[in-house]
Amino acid sequence: MSEIANLKAGLIADIAAADTLDALEALRVGAMGKNGVVTGLLKTLGPMSPEERLEKGPPIQDLRESVTAALAERKAALEQAALDARLASEKIDMTLPADIGPQGSVHPVSQVMDELAEIFADLGFSVATGPEIEDDWHNFTALNIPETHPARAMHDTFYFPGSEDGKKMLLRTHTSPVQIRTMMNGEPPIRIIAPGRVYRSDSDATHTPMFHQIEGLVIDKGITLGHLKWTLETFLKAFFERDDIVLRLRPSYFPFTEPSVEVDVGYTLTNGQRVIGGDGDSPGGGWLEVLGSGMVNRRVIEACGLDPDEWQGFAFGTGVDRLAMLKYGMNDLRAFFDGDLRWLKHYGFSALDVPTLSGGVGA
Repeated sequence: MSEIANLKAGLIADIAAADTLDALEALRVGAMGKNGVVTGLLKTLGPMSPEERLEKGPPIQDLRESVTAALAERKAALEQAALDARLASEKIDMTLPADIGPQGSVHPVSQVMDELAEIFADLGFSVATGPEIEDDWHNFTALNIPETHPARAMHDTFYFPGSEDGKKMLLRTHTSPVQIRTMMNGEPPIRIIAPGRVYRSDSDATHTPMFHQIEGLVIDKGITLGHLKWTLETFLKAFFERDDIVLRLRPSYFPFTEPSVEVDVGYTLTNGQRVIGGDGDSPGGGWLEVLGSGMVNRRVIEACGLDPDEWQGFAFGTGVDRLAMLKYGMNDLRAFFDGDLRWLKHYGFSALDVPTLSGGVGA
């Protein structure tokens, strides 16, 4: 047997006999390291003539490949043996109780906000925001709300103390000022929703001084009441995840829309609970008001610097908290803001319950 063959047999035997990873690493360095024996043989190939390299090169290359393969195979075997030993020694008693501490959850209002944003994004709407501290002009005057309107009364609106310049500042009573700011600062066509917190002096089982509202606005050419009805019907079907949503539009009055309509949705009584869906005129059914809407008043369009003969639009608004109550079966709005962990644990959502228009919640 030649010298290289003897070296190969000895190295492979030593590698096979290595019983620890440290011992194996020492053999690797001795053979394949910078000053290793196999590395030294590989260096001798450089000065050789082509004829000598053809004669002596193959055995040296075979030595390198064989030692490399043996090292890799032995290392894998030792690592697997070490893992098996660790798994055999480390055991967990799955019957023991585990204290994982309080778990956070997504508040129903935040969840519904995400659902609404996702639905309207798929319908081509963008999200617009504005300040919660507003001036009287954006909150009332630009929206064609007269000075004598009850909404301006102090028992309905939170006003700040009067300023030196005479400007009235208040906590916004709706997110409609966002619509005004959007029309004044942007160019039509406009398709936005304006979600956010609003403030009114009211408190009972279905009203709180601070609540959440979402409003929508479309400004374009040739917009009709039919576009409004289709948008609301598509939105409500997606939100309640039912195809049997039936709408009823009733004439109403809002200063900022003309004509104005209240939107009712049909429901049925199931085990004493209102379940959204179905024709409200059918036996066991009824109608529930969920939205206020209408065509944007010409005066509002003019106040924002647009020509109402060229641009038309519709607007709508609803309470986010109210939608959450209807969809998820909550009876008292005040519980939304109590911070009761038991309530949040029951009604809260997982961070993975991501809504989509096509798949619903948790898709």
